[in-house]
Amino acid sequence: MKPKFLIVAFLMALACQPLWAKIELPNIFSDDMVLQRNEKVSLWGWANTGEEITVHTSWDNQEYHVKTNIEARWKLEIDTPEAGGPYTISLKGDENEIVLKNVLIGEVWLCSGQSNMEWSATTNAGIDHAEEEIKKADYPNIRLFTVARRTSNYPQDDLPGTWEVCTPETMKTFSAVAYFFARRLQGELNVPIGLIDNAWGGSPAEVWAPSSVFDKNEDLKASAENLEETPWSPVYPSQLYNGMVHAITPFKIAGTIWYQGESNRGRWDVYGKLFSEMVGSWREAWGYDFPFYYVQIAPYNYKEAEQGVRIRDVQRRVLETLPNSGMVVVSDIATIDNIHPTNKQDVGLRLANLALKETYQKYEGEVYGPLFKEVHPLGKKIEVVFDHAKGLMAKGKKVTHFEVAGADGVYHPAKAVIKQDKVILSSKMVKEPLNVRFGWSNIAEPNLFNGAGLPASAFISE
Repeated sequence: MKPKFLIVAFLMALACQPLWAKIELPNIFSDDMVLQRNEKVSLWGWANTGEEITVHTSWDNQEYHVKTNIEARWKLEIDTPEAGGPYTISLKGDENEIVLKNVLIGEVWLCSGQSNMEWSATTNAGIDHAEEEIKKADYPNIRLFTVARRTSNYPQDDLPGTWEVCTPETMKTFSAVAYFFARRLQGELNVPIGLIDNAWGGSPAEVWAPSSVFDKNEDLKASAENLEETPWSPVYPSQLYNGMVHAITPFKIAGTIWYQGESNRGRWDVYGKLFSEMVGSWREAWGYDFPFYYVQIAPYNYKEAEQGVRIRDVQRRVLETLPNSGMVVVSDIATIDNIHPTNKQDVGLRLANLALKETYQKYEGEVYGPLFKEVHPLGKKIEVVFDHAKGLMAKGKKVTHFEVAGADGVYHPAKAVIKQDKVILSSKMVKEPLNVRFGWSNIAEPNLFNGAGLPASAFISE
């Protein structure tokens, strides 16, 4: 056989070799990771076609066997125990062995959204008491996984990142909201907490929704296709879902916390549907209806009138229709001249209290501020009824930021009186009030709270 034919034959033989000659794992599996407790969790990866892999878990001293399919992929379900660790997981094949060390079993939360979720103790202006918080961030039972920024036009099987133990060094560049959320959970539940942070500053919700959302909703597709490019985030639909979410959808999580909405204020009219569809699509991808807790965006001095408060009202309305969800209001800890309020600790604590009460049944206090329920016209006056209104009060001499409108739809400032945890409104400019709005401006920081010290959400009764 001539040399050139030998070379061709050799190259053809190489081309026919499997892509995965050794066991390989996606990056979500590494030393120091956290697996969801008391669950059937999936392990998966790649190896030679038809290769048998033996998996050993130290918490029960069990062996599992699985073979790769024709696509050189394998997947295995294993049972996890109650919280604990550290453990090891070993995976052995024909050519190599991988041992995952210092693995904990506990609660895993995905932390997503845009810059206010991404914001760390050392980002730009940082956070309140940053130096002190960094110094004491030594929590070996909290583990952090930061998804590096990646975009893709197609769903990816892996994403870049690695698990790290929470130390002052790792905490200072991690999501501050997520860290404070985890610290509170870990302290109350006394179990390991794993956080997966895949937030991207400035990102609109459209990039976090899979293509299926736009395939079945022409209105959302048309809106998404009209997004203008920005210097801080991709805007093409589904790019961040494909690059930073899809690969971890087989990884069992307890739930998601989300802080986003600022970049969608110009499309507030479709945001409610888009957000609900996005949450539904994530739950469908994971295969179960995990809790989804989100932050209502903070008041800020946007140039465009009402866009900020419109988004806040949409977020409030979604809460009424989105099952297994919760929302925290942060109008009292906002900085209207800074879109990134530095008080991230209270945001994380409020999210954690939601989870402790509604997911873990470990908190008996109130976790919501007053939420608009209904209005009752009373001739010259109108009554506003709230949920979560026990101990309704004003932090100040009088209640602020209420307006009423009559049949002409024109709103005027109203006098407000709290009576039996309801608010009675009247205005000399409106003879028979029919509708109410509250906190209705981008920069409104109202002073209406309940007895738990939580602020009322902006709303419009129309």
